[in-house]
Amino acid sequence: MARSSLGFDLTPPTEAQYKALAAKLDPEAVRILLNHGTEPPFCGKFDEYEDEGIYTCALCHLPLFRSRAKFHSGSGWPSFYEGIDEDHIRNIQDRSHGMVRTEIRCGRCDAHLGHVFEDGPRPTGLRYCMNSVAMDFVPDGEALPDMLERDDPAQV
Repeated sequence: MARSSLGFDLTPPTEAQYKALAAKLDPEAVRILLNHGTEPPFCGKFDEYEDEGIYTCALCHLPLFRSRAKFHSGSGWPSFYEGIDEDHIRNIQDRSHGMVRTEIRCGRCDAHLGHVFEDGPRPTGLRYCMNSVAMDFVPDGEALPDMLERDDPAQV
Protein backbone atom coordinates (compact mmCIF):
# COMPACT_ATOMS: atom_id res chain seq x y z
CA MET A 1 0.00 0.00 0.00
CA ALA A 2 1.39 3.40 -1.00
CA ARG A 3 0.79 6.27 1.42
CA SER A 4 1.30 9.96 0.79
CA SER A 5 3.46 12.09 3.07
CA LEU A 6 0.23 13.15 4.81
CA GLY A 7 -0.67 9.52 5.48
CA PHE A 8 -3.38 8.93 2.85
CA ASP A 9 -3.67 5.56 1.13
CA LEU A 10 -3.06 6.21 -2.58
CA THR A 11 -4.00 2.72 -3.76
CA PRO A 12 -6.52 3.17 -6.60
CA PRO A 13 -10.11 2.14 -5.85
CA THR A 14 -11.05 -1.40 -6.78
CA GLU A 15 -13.29 -1.77 -9.82
CA ALA A 16 -16.31 -2.26 -7.54
CA GLN A 17 -15.41 0.81 -5.44
CA TYR A 18 -14.85 2.90 -8.57
CA LYS A 19 -18.24 1.91 -9.99
CA ALA A 20 -19.96 2.68 -6.68
CA LEU A 21 -18.31 6.11 -6.47
CA ALA A 22 -19.05 6.92 -10.13
CA ALA A 23 -22.71 5.92 -9.69
CA LYS A 24 -23.12 8.81 -7.22
CA LEU A 25 -22.01 11.44 -9.76
CA ASP A 26 -24.42 13.59 -11.75
CA PRO A 27 -24.06 13.68 -15.57
CA GLU A 28 -21.96 16.87 -15.56
CA ALA A 29 -19.54 15.41 -13.02
CA VAL A 30 -19.25 12.23 -15.12
CA ARG A 31 -18.49 14.36 -18.20
CA ILE A 32 -15.71 16.23 -16.43
CA LEU A 33 -14.20 13.74 -13.96
CA LEU A 34 -14.43 10.57 -16.04
CA ASN A 35 -14.48 11.90 -19.62
CA HIS A 36 -11.94 14.76 -19.22
CA GLY A 37 -14.40 17.59 -19.89
CA THR A 38 -14.22 21.22 -18.80
CA GLU A 39 -16.98 23.28 -17.24
CA PRO A 40 -17.67 26.73 -18.69
CA PRO A 41 -15.84 29.62 -16.97
CA PHE A 42 -17.51 31.77 -14.31
CA CYS A 43 -20.20 29.22 -13.47
CA GLY A 44 -18.55 26.86 -10.98
CA LYS A 45 -19.60 26.91 -7.34
CA PHE A 46 -16.03 27.37 -6.09
CA ASP A 47 -14.82 30.17 -8.39
CA GLU A 48 -15.64 32.90 -5.85
CA TYR A 49 -15.86 30.65 -2.78
CA GLU A 50 -14.08 32.13 0.25
CA ASP A 51 -14.61 29.67 3.15
CA GLU A 52 -11.65 28.14 5.00
CA GLY A 53 -11.08 24.42 4.61
CA ILE A 54 -9.91 21.62 2.34
CA TYR A 55 -10.87 20.96 -1.29
CA THR A 56 -11.08 17.23 -2.07
CA CYS A 57 -11.50 15.11 -5.19
CA ALA A 58 -15.24 14.85 -5.89
CA LEU A 59 -14.90 11.17 -6.78
CA CYS A 60 -12.71 9.59 -4.06
CA HIS A 61 -12.39 12.57 -1.65
CA LEU A 62 -8.60 12.61 -1.52
CA PRO A 63 -7.55 16.07 -0.20
CA LEU A 64 -6.19 18.26 -3.01
CA PHE A 65 -5.85 21.88 -1.85
CA ARG A 66 -6.05 24.05 1.25
CA SER A 67 -8.18 27.17 0.94
CA ARG A 68 -5.18 29.33 1.88
CA ALA A 69 -3.55 28.34 -1.46
CA LYS A 70 -6.58 29.64 -3.42
CA PHE A 71 -6.36 32.92 -5.30
CA HIS A 72 -8.49 34.92 -7.74
CA SER A 73 -6.93 34.46 -11.16
CA GLY A 74 -9.73 36.10 -13.15
CA SER A 75 -9.90 32.99 -15.37
CA GLY A 76 -13.40 31.98 -14.26
CA TRP A 77 -12.21 28.76 -12.64
CA PRO A 78 -11.07 28.22 -9.04
CA SER A 79 -7.30 28.60 -8.94
CA PHE A 80 -4.66 27.46 -6.46
CA TYR A 81 -0.90 28.04 -6.36
CA GLU A 82 0.00 24.72 -4.66
CA GLY A 83 -1.46 21.34 -3.87
CA ILE A 84 -1.82 19.94 -0.38
CA ASP A 85 0.59 17.04 -1.09
CA GLU A 86 2.59 16.44 -4.28
CA ASP A 87 1.46 12.80 -4.32
CA HIS A 88 -2.23 13.75 -4.34
CA ILE A 89 -2.08 15.35 -7.81
CA ARG A 90 -0.74 13.74 -10.98
CA ASN A 91 0.48 15.79 -13.94
CA ILE A 92 -0.21 14.35 -17.40
CA GLN A 93 0.81 15.92 -20.72
CA ASP A 94 -2.38 16.86 -22.62
CA ARG A 95 -2.14 17.39 -26.39
CA SER A 96 -5.89 17.72 -27.04
CA HIS A 97 -7.57 20.61 -28.88
CA GLY A 98 -4.38 21.54 -30.75
CA MET A 99 -2.58 22.62 -27.56
CA VAL A 100 0.07 21.23 -25.26
CA ARG A 101 -1.00 21.58 -21.63
CA THR A 102 -0.50 19.80 -18.33
CA GLU A 103 -3.62 17.99 -17.20
CA ILE A 104 -4.21 17.49 -13.48
CA ARG A 105 -5.61 14.17 -12.25
CA CYS A 106 -6.33 12.79 -8.81
CA GLY A 107 -3.33 10.89 -7.45
CA ARG A 108 -5.56 8.08 -6.19
CA CYS A 109 -8.55 7.57 -8.51
CA ASP A 110 -7.15 9.25 -11.68
CA ALA A 111 -10.20 11.53 -12.09
CA HIS A 112 -9.69 14.56 -14.36
CA LEU A 113 -9.54 17.72 -12.24
CA GLY A 114 -8.31 20.52 -14.50
CA HIS A 115 -4.97 21.86 -15.77
CA VAL A 116 -1.90 23.57 -14.32
CA PHE A 117 -0.17 26.57 -15.90
CA GLU A 118 3.07 28.39 -15.10
CA ASP A 119 1.50 31.85 -14.76
CA GLY A 120 0.51 31.80 -11.09
CA PRO A 121 1.61 33.90 -8.12
CA ARG A 122 4.50 33.39 -5.74
CA PRO A 123 5.74 31.31 -4.10
CA THR A 124 5.30 28.61 -6.79
CA GLY A 125 4.46 30.51 -9.97
CA LEU A 126 1.83 27.84 -10.67
CA ARG A 127 -1.89 28.19 -11.38
CA TYR A 128 -3.88 25.02 -10.81
CA CYS A 129 -6.99 25.81 -12.85
CA MET A 130 -9.68 23.51 -11.49
CA ASN A 131 -13.18 22.47 -12.48
CA SER A 132 -15.48 23.21 -9.52
CA VAL A 133 -17.50 20.07 -10.21
CA ALA A 134 -14.30 18.02 -9.80
CA MET A 135 -14.01 19.06 -6.14
CA ASP A 136 -15.89 18.90 -2.87
CA PHE A 137 -15.21 21.13 0.12
CA VAL A 138 -14.70 20.23 3.78
CA PRO A 139 -14.81 23.22 6.16
CA ASP A 140 -12.03 23.63 8.71
CA GLY A 141 -12.79 21.62 11.84
CA GLU A 142 -14.87 18.96 10.07
CA ALA A 143 -13.61 15.43 9.51
CA LEU A 144 -12.49 14.50 6.02
CA PRO A 145 -14.64 11.76 4.44
CA ASP A 146 -13.04 8.30 4.19
CA MET A 147 -15.14 7.09 1.24
CA LEU A 148 -12.96 4.05 0.61
CA GLU A 149 -12.79 3.04 4.31
CA ARG A 150 -8.99 3.03 4.38
CA ASP A 151 -8.42 4.57 7.78
CA ASP A 152 -7.16 7.78 6.19
CA PRO A 153 -6.48 10.78 8.46
CA ALA A 154 -9.58 12.73 9.50
CA GLN A 155 -7.69 16.06 9.48
CA VAL A 156 -4.71 17.55 7.64
